[in-house]
Amino acid sequence: MTSLLIFGAGGHGKVVAETARAMDNWQEIVFADDAYPGVKVVSGYPVIADFSDARSLDGTHPDVIVAIGDNHKRAELTMQLQASGFNPVILVHPAAVVAESARIEMGTVIFAQAVVQADAHIGRAVIINTAATVDHDCVIGKGVHLSPGVHLGGEVRVDDYSWLGVGAVVINRVTIGQEVIVGAGSCVTGDLPDKVTVVGVPARPLRRHSPAD
Repeated sequence: MTSLLIFGAGGHGKVVAETARAMDNWQEIVFADDAYPGVKVVSGYPVIADFSDARSLDGTHPDVIVAIGDNHKRAELTMQLQASGFNPVILVHPAAVVAESARIEMGTVIFAQAVVQADAHIGRAVIINTAATVDHDCVIGKGVHLSPGVHLGGEVRVDDYSWLGVGAVVINRVTIGQEVIVGAGSCVTGDLPDKVTVVGVPARPLRRHSPAD
């Protein structure tokens, strides 16, 4: 039996599971979550182990996806699981559109109604959320999250671990640094340095992240 093991059974994990189900590539979809054994079923899918015990299931459940909202933790765990013998898969909902020339790396999920255009490069463990669009020649680093309804113009670069809030817009040829937070509904019209939070139209710095953030 082909099986997909999803690490994380929260709200994001539920959408990941439904995306995998729509793809119809696996006969079984199961969760690992630290709420186990207190929680054994989520949205009709079985929870079979906590995170620690699930790390030994590569022999019986080799295909895996990490459904954790924290960008750093999602990317780090994806790499750890690959190193220990798992196969981190790529999930693309059948209702998404991904250009043949686009490059998508392991552990990435692309939800329904999202669009990834020609020659875009999406790094590992990225979330392209519902109805987000990534135009031609964009480069998205590892562990990035594009929230629902985000729109990137052509040749945009978003570096590692950045998070763009619901409905954010980035105009063509803008570079966004690492660990940047773009507030919901903001419009980014110029390059952004690392570790800054921006909000508004046009987007302006709200604060810089401290080392403790």
